[in-house]
Formats: sequence, structure tokens, C-alpha cells
Amino acid sequence: MTTSLLTFSNLYPNETQPGLGLFVETRLLQLMRGRDYAARVVAPVPWFPFTHPRFGKFSAFAGVPHSGTRHGIQIDHPRYLHVPKIGMHTAPAAMGRAGVRLARAFAKQGFIPNLIDAHYFYPDAVAAARVARSLDRPLMVTARGSDINLITQYARPLRLMRETAAQADAIVAVSSALANRMADLGFGSDKIHVLRNGVDLEYFGLRAQDAAREQLGVQGRVLLSVGNLIELKGHHLIIDAIRSHEDVTLLIAGEGPFRAQLEDRILQFGLAHRVRLLGQQSRNALRTLYAAADMLVLASSREGLANVLLESVASGLPVVATDVGGNAEVVSDAAAGRLVTTRTPEAIWSEIEQLYAQYPGRQRTRQFAQKFGWGDTCHRLDGLIQRIMAH
Repeated sequence: MTTSLLTFSNLYPNETQPGLGLFVETRLLQLMRGRDYAARVVAPVPWFPFTHPRFGKFSAFAGVPHSGTRHGIQIDHPRYLHVPKIGMHTAPAAMGRAGVRLARAFAKQGFIPNLIDAHYFYPDAVAAARVARSLDRPLMVTARGSDINLITQYARPLRLMRETAAQADAIVAVSSALANRMADLGFGSDKIHVLRNGVDLEYFGLRAQDAAREQLGVQGRVLLSVGNLIELKGHHLIIDAIRSHEDVTLLIAGEGPFRAQLEDRILQFGLAHRVRLLGQQSRNALRTLYAAADMLVLASSREGLANVLLESVASGLPVVATDVGGNAEVVSDAAAGRLVTTRTPEAIWSEIEQLYAQYPGRQRTRQFAQKFGWGDTCHRLDGLIQRIMAH
């Protein structure tokens, strides 16, 4: 019997933002692989009338098509009103109304899902809970990091998330650290299941370092940092860590509002010749970066379970990562790299030096990564969904 899912998340790839929420799409595709599932995706988008680039991210929203398909899955992007500065408080209701209208239209067309599959507790799952109530369908929520580690510090969002947790039939955490945090917040520990993200071991693998370095024009000691250009990702700390080490090149892949501050820091320290801001990179381009570098450095102050760590070790690239969130659940062996317990430039550099001194080798790191494939996660996720359906 076919199990039908309605996946609900405002972070899902689209034509104008192809790199958005790839981990949400990937899990859905991996779950459906070889199993009898049917899925539709509702990925709400803030309404905005103008597509001119001068409006920044809002013009990207305007360019998103109202519907389309990716990998054979129907995806709809209903618009909702998002008002800057107060949008955090109004988004759940606005997204929920848009989702309910669309779900009812699906029902008239004959698509009534067995389960609402929501990603991110806030605002997505709070909105999806409305959809689940309107259709009288069970709700599964996946928490992924900042929704729990950051947004729960605000009283009203926390209250709405607790109400959503009470309604949910199951809650998925991508790391044990995130599961423990939700239990502490009163989200119902009996409902929480730890199902980590996986990595595509066929796509991310060993590649020739010399060819990748020639393509990028780098040599010597090469470090890589990947993530949105925001303060909490800690790119500035890595820049500070390498500033006095002339033989080190740092490649930073990502885009975001912290770019100007990073550019100023690079110019201030005279590092333009060996610190490169590469901008947003495609998955294929990231494979080249993983191949070219000696190690990945992740200096985040918060994480759920960082997909970049999984991609890195799957590519044979060991990591130095701050000991936050689920990072220790990936960097759990010397083959994967080292953890930084104090988030300072000095501590980061110390672990970089230690990793160079006790470098595991790419084959060993890749071998360690074999356990992070999607197989076990999706097997357990399928079992969880079927148990929800049986009730």
C-alpha cells in the first residue's frame, strides 16, 4: 500500500534558490528510494512583488514559481505575507493559512496525505500543525538546529512550539544533543526519536587533490570553511587563527549578511592574497573544494548536525570543529578529525596544528564515513512512519 506524504517546509530547493534546504529534499528522496511512497511538497514563500536584484533576497522570493516539479515530485510555493521585523511572530499563522488552502485544494483533486511531514519547528511545524488539524492527519516534525537552539529563547515562539510538540505524533531530532535540548524544554521525551542526517556516499567521495588544486590555483597548506556568512558560523575566528601563518590559504564558501565584515577583516590584516571569499557554491563545486583542501574547519557557536561535516568526511577530508550541538556525534574518532573545546582563534589554530601533526589520511577518513550513509536512517524513518500510520 502506498504511503502518501505532504512535506511542509519553507526551506526546499527551487529554481531561484537551488541550494536551499537540500538536506530536506535529500532525506525525502532517500526515503522514497525503493519504497512505496508518494509525496507532494508545500514550500511557502514570502510574498514580494518585484524581481529586480536591488531588492536582494526578497527579489529571489518573487522569482520563485508558484509550482513545479523536482525529481518527479510536485512542489507548490504558496505565498504568505511576511512583514519585516514582526514576521517572526506573524509567519506561523500566515504560512498556516496558505498551507491549509492548498491542502484543501489537493484534497479536492484526490490527494489526501497519510501524514504531514514538517521540517523545522518554527515557523514551519507550527504552520503545518494547522494543516494537519484541517485534514485530520497525523503530524511528524523534524527539528534541525537553530529552531531549537535559537528561537526557543523567545517566549511566544516557545509556547507555540510546545503546543505543536503536544499535537505531534512523533518528533525527529537530527542529533542526540538536539533531542536532549528538546526534552529539557518539555517537548515530550517519549515522542522524540534521534534520526541523524545522512550523506550521499556515492556523490561525495575521494577525488584527486592535485587536479582540484590546479583547478582552484592553490598550493601549500589549504583550509576550507563552509557555511552561511553569519556571525555564528565563526569564519572570522578562522581568519584570526591563520593571520600570522603565512603558508596557509583559507577558502570560505558561503554567502550572507556578514560578508562586508569579513571583507573588512581580510583587508585590515592584509590577507587578500590568501583568504578567498568564494560565495555560494554548488554541490559539485563543493566536491572540488573538499578535494583541494587539507581539512575543513567549522567554528560554529551552534549546530544541530552539520551536513558539511558529513560531506567533508565522506570526501576523505578530516575536520576541526567546535564541540557544539551534534558535532561530536560526527567527529567521534581521530579518523574524522578533532574537536575544539574553547571557541577562540588560539584554540582553533592549536587543533589545526594537532590535526596536521597526526593527519589520518584520506582513505582512513573516508572509511570512517561509511557509517553515515542514508541507509540506516531511512530504514528507521520508514519504520517510524509506519508505526504512526498503524495508530
